[in-house]
Amino acid sequence: MYDIIILGAGPAGLTAGLYAGRSKLKTLIIEKNIPGGQIATTAFVDNYPGSMENATGMGLSDRMYDQAKEYCEFLTTNVTSVELEGEVKKVHTDDGKTLEAKVIIISTGASHRKLEVPGESEFANMGVSYCATCDGPFYNGLDIFVVGGGDSAVEEAIYLTKFGKSVTIIHRRDEFRASQVVVDKARANEKIKFELDSVVNEIRGDKETTSLIIENVKTGEKKELKSDDNDPIGVFIFVGYIPQTDIFKDQIDMNYGYIVTDSDMKTNIEGVFAVGDNREKSVRQMVTAAGDGCTAAVVANRYLEGQVW
Repeated sequence: MYDIIILGAGPAGLTAGLYAGRSKLKTLIIEKNIPGGQIATTAFVDNYPGSMENATGMGLSDRMYDQAKEYCEFLTTNVTSVELEGEVKKVHTDDGKTLEAKVIIISTGASHRKLEVPGESEFANMGVSYCATCDGPFYNGLDIFVVGGGDSAVEEAIYLTKFGKSVTIIHRRDEFRASQVVVDKARANEKIKFELDSVVNEIRGDKETTSLIIENVKTGEKKELKSDDNDPIGVFIFVGYIPQTDIFKDQIDMNYGYIVTDSDMKTNIEGVFAVGDNREKSVRQMVTAAGDGCTAAVVANRYLEGQVW
């Protein structure tokens, strides 16, 4: 039996494993893909403390993995179901294994909701991004297009005006889901333009993204959006997240699929923690995920030493 099983090897899970293993807890991290989570597919990471110039997401993920595996075990497999109640937690995998632990740390993350249009996946990290904080500075002086109409989309559009020559918000309706205060701030910004009642049909380019094809949902009119000087453009997509928490449904408290925790990362089930992008929180960044993982591991160690839940 393990002291701790961590489900997911993104920055939160790897940090939790590092801290748990260094506390001499028998720890297993289970990951179905490559370690690193979303950060492993990010071209460059310039906003994590200590990141080197031109640090790649994959390179940073590899270093975090190399550090964590010095202190805990890793298993590459898919988790099919879990039993979270009781003193002994059980994790079932698709290769027929049943693993047991005293503590479970859920670090399964959340994936960006995609538009699922031609060109989106082809130009990921080559003009298409899902994180303004991560990638905004790479588009300094270029035209930027933001897809979405919620608070995240409009707030990130405002943020991107620090870098872009212009920022155009593309939204499928003529009214925003974002709060009126945020919308008013966007409308007052001279750099921000709007393409309302419109959806993206295609993202085009060569080695970099150069244009978008949008369609007006009321008139059916299609048009191409691109830079006036044919420079590359940035396309930032903010149409929501999909928390990877389906296998925990009906066992654990959630809000719209996000696991509810307290400030110690504790869930409503004794001995079960949730960290990173799969938990309900206001900021989803690599640095906050790492902080979650540290907190959960430290509190889990105290719990295993006898501290009351």
